[in-house]
Amino acid sequence: MDERLNGLKIPTHVAVILDGNGRWAKGKGLPRTMGHVQGAKNIEDMMYVFDELGVKYFTAYAFSTENWKRSEDEVNAIMVLLKNHLAAGFKKAAKNNVRIRMIGERTRLSKEIQKLIADLEEDTKNNTGLQFQLAVNYGSRDEIVRMMRDTAVKIKEGIILPEDINEKYISDNLDTKDIPDPDLMIRTSGEQRISNYLLWQIAYSELYFTPCYWPDFNKEELIKAIVEYNNRDRRYGNAK
Repeated sequence: MDERLNGLKIPTHVAVILDGNGRWAKGKGLPRTMGHVQGAKNIEDMMYVFDELGVKYFTAYAFSTENWKRSEDEVNAIMVLLKNHLAAGFKKAAKNNVRIRMIGERTRLSKEIQKLIADLEEDTKNNTGLQFQLAVNYGSRDEIVRMMRDTAVKIKEGIILPEDINEKYISDNLDTKDIPDPDLMIRTSGEQRISNYLLWQIAYSELYFTPCYWPDFNKEELIKAIVEYNNRDRRYGNAK
């Protein structure tokens, strides 16, 4: 671990909104798709950095339910990138003891991508290193709606009773079941919005916003975020 982090508490789970790929490309006179190419590569690079610094869970917001509204060419380019990285890059990470999971609604993705995801999840389910979650076709409101519909069916079929529903039940039936809530949520690019990301799960997370575009986010930037995280007074509801 980097000596600059000696004595500091490392967040167990860091969630990141990967923002700024298009603006990064525009600033370099490149097409937006090149920003997504570099952003996808940086996810792979940063997996090893998160692991090196002692973070146990890394959840990356790669493609939201709202991103389908972008141009067809841009969406298609992102899906090709996703397929290529699932087939090659993430498999490489899997060989390094990374466990890979996807959160989000899958049926809108191509059958090929769905199979690649399912195969990766199965192949890495026993890996004990970094736990990596990729949010694709993910939106927190959509996640909660899907959970509520499933719950309504269970109540109708007599599987559960209304009084069985509590905070633990909800947490256990979201896409992030079995994953601890984020300690730290980072958004790159300077925007200061949550953008429908893990709304239930980040109720007590520290929020960190950086002007750095995602393709430029690196170990130094992550260390800055962890140092700032340690400067926060995390007393939750016990503040006096």
